[in-house]
Amino acid sequence: MDTAATAHRSGFGCLVGRPNVGKSTLTNALVGAKIAITSERPQTTRHAVRGIVHRPDAQLIVVDTPGMHRPRTLLGERLDDVVRTTWAEVDVIGCCLPADEQTGPGDRFILAELAELHTPVLAVVTKSDLVSKAALADKLVEVSGLADFAEIVPVSATTGYQVDLLADLMIARLPAGPRLYPDGELTDEPELVMIAELIREAALEGVRDELPHSIAVTVDEMNPREGRDLIDIYATVYVERPTQKAIVLGKNGTRLKEVGITARRQIEALLGSRIYLNLHISVLKDWQRDPRHLRRLGF
Repeated sequence: MDTAATAHRSGFGCLVGRPNVGKSTLTNALVGAKIAITSERPQTTRHAVRGIVHRPDAQLIVVDTPGMHRPRTLLGERLDDVVRTTWAEVDVIGCCLPADEQTGPGDRFILAELAELHTPVLAVVTKSDLVSKAALADKLVEVSGLADFAEIVPVSATTGYQVDLLADLMIARLPAGPRLYPDGELTDEPELVMIAELIREAALEGVRDELPHSIAVTVDEMNPREGRDLIDIYATVYVERPTQKAIVLGKNGTRLKEVGITARRQIEALLGSRIYLNLHISVLKDWQRDPRHLRRLGF
């Protein structure tokens, strides 16, 4: 028997929780690179994003999931389905509960569903840097009474506090197995999907509360420009109503220009190449509720 292979652990863990509890920021901190977009807007994550944590003796694939919520649209229903499918297939689950917010009905709803599983669940108290030590201690006591957690660990993705410990605790619950991804690979996200997400992240900044859910992005074309060290990218930003198009566009197109500048910087860092980014805005009426439009947008 190959003892080295036996000693090596590999498997999947997912981060779950209601919207805006810090799952994507924590995923990036665990991986050590930006593989999931982040925003202060809830429901930023719209699909399961896999990040790979490499250790000499283990490989942990962290799956960042959309925030679970009471769905009001067909899109919302499908996002909740993504979460349930994901947590049914992983080896360990981290349930994220923010230190700076009260435990609410949304948290209890998720915990009730997790209680039906046989998968070990860790309580991950996120945003621990935003509260005092006394408040954090009180939060940990409160969390301990919510469910029979395998572990309770406070973390801060922004300061790095106990992020490595969380990885250790998740890895300890993985089965023995070989590496599932090559060394150095940080995600299996397709490039086009990551580019579309970076554009959406830029578009989410500074928009009104009702608009974030209505924004979707597709990359329509991506090709190296002949004779130039440049990649041409053509993308479409979709909204649901003409008034929303006006908001994203901004006065004389200034807002869309800012989105393009921000997104281009991030995409160039991702690709390691200069790019030309052409953004177009299109109205796709009520796309969150229309099965045909959802299929067209990849949901």
